[in-house]
Amino acid sequence: MLLSLAIAGVVAGCQRDATPATTVAEGAAPEVPGFTLDESTLPGVNSFKAADFDANGNACTDFGAYVNGTWLAANPVPGDRTSWGAFEMLDERSQAIQRQLAEHAAAIEGATGVEKIVGDLWATGTDAEAINAQGIAPLEPELATIAGLDAPEKIADYLRASAAKGQFTLFGFGPEADFMDSSMNIAYAFPAGLGLPDKTYYFDADKKDKLEAYQAHVAKVLELSGVPAADAATQATDVVAFETRLARVSKSSEEMSRDVGLFYNPVSLADADTLAPNFTWTKFFESQGLAAPEKFSLAIPEFHAEVSSMLGDVAPATWQSYLRFHTVDSASPYLADAFAEENFNFYSRTLRGQKEMKERGKRVLDTITGQTGEALGQMYVDVAFSPEAKERMETLVANLGQALKTRIENLEWMSGETKAKALEKWASFTPKIGYPDKWRDWSGLATSRDSYIGNLLAANEFNYKWSLGKIGKPVDKTEWAMPPQMVNAYYNPLANEIVFPAAILQPPFFDANADDPLNYGGIGAVIGHEMTHGYDDQGSRFDATGKFRNWWSDADAKGFAGRTDKLVNQFNAYEAAPGLHVNGKLTLGENIADLGGLATAYDAMKKATEGSEDPMIEGLSRDQRFFANWATVWRRNFTDEELKVRIATDPHAPANFRAIGAPSNLPAFAAAFQCKAGDAMVREGDAKVVIW
Repeated sequence: MLLSLAIAGVVAGCQRDATPATTVAEGAAPEVPGFTLDESTLPGVNSFKAADFDANGNACTDFGAYVNGTWLAANPVPGDRTSWGAFEMLDERSQAIQRQLAEHAAAIEGATGVEKIVGDLWATGTDAEAINAQGIAPLEPELATIAGLDAPEKIADYLRASAAKGQFTLFGFGPEADFMDSSMNIAYAFPAGLGLPDKTYYFDADKKDKLEAYQAHVAKVLELSGVPAADAATQATDVVAFETRLARVSKSSEEMSRDVGLFYNPVSLADADTLAPNFTWTKFFESQGLAAPEKFSLAIPEFHAEVSSMLGDVAPATWQSYLRFHTVDSASPYLADAFAEENFNFYSRTLRGQKEMKERGKRVLDTITGQTGEALGQMYVDVAFSPEAKERMETLVANLGQALKTRIENLEWMSGETKAKALEKWASFTPKIGYPDKWRDWSGLATSRDSYIGNLLAANEFNYKWSLGKIGKPVDKTEWAMPPQMVNAYYNPLANEIVFPAAILQPPFFDANADDPLNYGGIGAVIGHEMTHGYDDQGSRFDATGKFRNWWSDADAKGFAGRTDKLVNQFNAYEAAPGLHVNGKLTLGENIADLGGLATAYDAMKKATEGSEDPMIEGLSRDQRFFANWATVWRRNFTDEELKVRIATDPHAPANFRAIGAPSNLPAFAAAFQCKAGDAMVREGDAKVVIW
C-alpha cells in the first residue's frame, strides 16, 4: 500500500520524468480512438429495492439484516472471492469495462502511449503458454546473486541495489509530504519484512495454525525455486524465526492505525547511521541517486536498529533463504502456474478462505491497475464517466460541505476557540471527483510483448524512480493516490483533500436518475464520511494546512476522547462470529467517519428536499429510503477466514456492523422506523454517541 494511503482515511510510496504531464480541460477526458464500449455485456449493479426487505425482520432490532438479509442469503461469496457485496459487484463491472479496453489496446497495431503500455501488459499477462514456458528463468540471475551473499557487507549492498530497482523486502521507502510542512515532500522509510498480515500472527495462540501453514508455504516456495525438499524445510524454519524476530520490533495494525505519529520520526543521516551502523543510510541515499537530505522520516526506529543487528548476527545462509523466499514469493503470481497456484493456496485459500483462483484475465487487470493504474484510468473515464455525473457530484459535495459546516457551528461540547480552528480546516477542504485534471506522463516506461514479469519489473522500477523525483520537491496537489477505475474513496490529511474515483460513482452509491434520499444515503454519506475523516481521532491531529500539530484546547481534546471512547466500547461489543469481537480501537477512525458522515448526509438530504412533498416511493418515506440505501451500501458476505483476517488487520468494521452502528446513534433513524426505547437499534443516554 502507498504510504499516503496508509496514512489516509480510506472507505474499504522520484524522479519525475522531465516531459510535462498531459493536461486536460475540466470535465474533459482523453479519447480512446476506434473503441465503443459494449454495455450489454457488463454485469449489473446492486441497487436498493424495497422488495429486498426481510418480511419477517425488524428494522428496530437489526436494521442491516432487515434491509439486506434476503439479498445476503441469496448471494453467497463466489468461489473466486473472499467477500461479496456492493463494492465487489461494482469492481466486477469496472473490470468488465477494463477488459474491453485492454483487449482493444492489445489489438492496436503500432500502439503508442498508454494504449501500448496497457496492451503489452494484457497480451503478455494473458499468454499462459509463454509464462509457463519461461518457468522461473526470469528470476534465475537474481537468485544467483542472492546465493553469493556470504558476508554482512554484501547483504547490505544487495539490499541497496535491489531497492534501486524498486524491489523492497525489509522496509518500504518513498516520498510523502512532511508532517511539519505539508507543501514539501521528504523521504519516509517504514518497516515491512513480514509475510503474514500482522505481527500478531507470529505470537497469538488462535493464529498458530496460520503460522504453521505459512512455514509449510515457505518450504514449498523454496522447493519450487530449486531447493531440495529436506533443505527447503530446514530453511523455512529459519525464515519464520527470522520474521518472528522482526515481528517483535514491528507495530501491529491497531498500533499503526491509531497513532499516525508513528509514521513520522524525522532524523538526520548521521543519526540514522548511528542507529543502524550495519546498514548506513548515507550509503542508501547515495545508492538511490538521492542527495543527502537534512532529514528524513525513519519510522519505528527500533525496527531499523534490529535489522542492523541482524545483519551482524544472523548467518548469511539464513539471509539467503529469507531473500530467496521473498524474491520468488513476491513474483509467484506472475510466474508459471505452479508458483501462482501455491501463492493462491496459501494467501487466498488458507488465509482468507477463497475457494477458487480468479481467472487469469481478472488477475492481469488487478496487476495492471496496481502497476500502471492511471494509464488504464485514462482510457476508462472516456467511456465510463460522464461530465453530467461529475457535475451532479460537485453539487452533492457542496451540499454536504454546507451541512458539515452547520453541524460544527452548532456543536455544544466544543469551545469557540477550537471550533474556529475546525471551521478553518473545513474551509480548506479540496474535493477531487472522477479523475485527475492532469494525467501522469508515462514516457520512459518501455514495455514489450516478450515477458510479462519483465514488463512488471520494468513498471515497478519506473514507478519507483518516478517517485524518487518527488523527494525534496514541492508536493504536486494534482496527483491522485487511486486510479479512476478503483471502487473506493479516500481522505488525505496532509493535503486536506477528499477524493472520489469515477468507479464508485454508480449504484448503490450514486445514480444520476435516482431520487435524493438514495443518493444522499449512498454517495452523500460517503462524501460525509471522507470529510469527517478530517476530524476523526487521527485526521484531527492535522490542521487546515495539513501540518501535524495540535489545534485543540485541553478541555475539548478531553471531551472528544470521552466521546470516542464510547464509540470504541460500542464496537467492542459487536460479535462478528462466536467469540470473535470487533476491535473498537482498530476501527475507531472509520466508525467516527461513518457516524459523522451519515449524520451530515441526513442533514444535507433534509435541506435539499425541504419545502417539497414527500413522494412516498414504494410506500417508503424519504427518511426510510435514505437509511435503507445506507444499509444497502454495506450489504456484504465474507468467508469465515476472510472475516478473521479483517478483524485482526482491517481498520474498517465488518460491513454488517457499519450498516447498524451509525444509525443506532441517530434519533432520526428511530423516528423514521418508529423504533422505541429499549429496541436494539435505539441508543439513549450514555449509550448514544454524538461527536460531529
